[in-house]
Amino acid sequence: MTDVLRWGVLGTGGIAHGFAREVAGMSDCEVVAVGSRTDAAAKRFADAFAVPHAHDSVAALVGDDTVDAVYVATPHPAHAGGALAAIAAGKHVLVEKPFTMDAAEAVTVVDAARAAGVFCMEAMWTRFLPHVLRLRELLAAGAVGQIRTVVADHGQYFTPDPAHRMYDPALGGGALLDLGIYPVSWAHLVLGAPATVTAVSAATMTGVDAQTTAILGYPDGAQAIATCTLEALTPRRSWISGSEGTIEVDPVFYAPSGFTLTRRDGTTERFDPVTLAGQGKGMRYEIAEVVRCVAAGLTESPAMPLDETVAVMRTMDQIARQIGLTY
Repeated sequence: MTDVLRWGVLGTGGIAHGFAREVAGMSDCEVVAVGSRTDAAAKRFADAFAVPHAHDSVAALVGDDTVDAVYVATPHPAHAGGALAAIAAGKHVLVEKPFTMDAAEAVTVVDAARAAGVFCMEAMWTRFLPHVLRLRELLAAGAVGQIRTVVADHGQYFTPDPAHRMYDPALGGGALLDLGIYPVSWAHLVLGAPATVTAVSAATMTGVDAQTTAILGYPDGAQAIATCTLEALTPRRSWISGSEGTIEVDPVFYAPSGFTLTRRDGTTERFDPVTLAGQGKGMRYEIAEVVRCVAAGLTESPAMPLDETVAVMRTMDQIARQIGLTY
């Protein structure tokens, strides 16, 4: 590998565009190739971002010798296949969330990456944002005491349309995988894997979930409420309460944000968002983590370890089973 991490982008949708824009502003990595199901889509993406190599298949992208790492940004059902192809070709991988469709697929990808000795990480960009790093420090220091309650919501409005990917079971549509992954992963970040899961849901006209809420229970009595909907733009807030205080995270909790810590005695501490002028919208922090880890010879990130990614998918599986969600 050269001193610059050379990315191949698999997929040409909106999130792939966002990734390419972020990388364009970084000096230690670059996008050198793009892969799509069609040559035309790959060439449009390549032209838009001055990417030198455009490929019309997964095999061609992962086989490109100029590529060090592959960013998998395809629709959810193709995440595992794209990641496995990249790993088999000896490439490092950053796989968009949800990492896979279920925990079984996640284990397959993780096992393959570990066997191949390549870097692998879920693209849960929230984990690397400045306010989240500070929040983790405060929680580790016991700033709110024993955590009792975590609440997080993620709702977006999508016009009901059976043809839209958010309503299409074949593309992993519904609120849970696209939106619910954020509050569920957030609960894991704060409290770890739950001991119990209780979920309720309402379905769309196509059978995927329109709105889902899960209550996650923990052995010490702590609880997390993770809720998501594709029928309304919600506040997208989070709060974490414990015996000694509460941290209230500003909207949008999963994007670059700020928060207020209010201690039980009424004193407060404020963390304001880091100014991101000229620094993109926040994906850059996870990209920088991949670059750092690969340069250091690490095969996974301490901030988003693979075992935790699998644990999150197991919680998602439990929620899906309880609400009768199948794809």
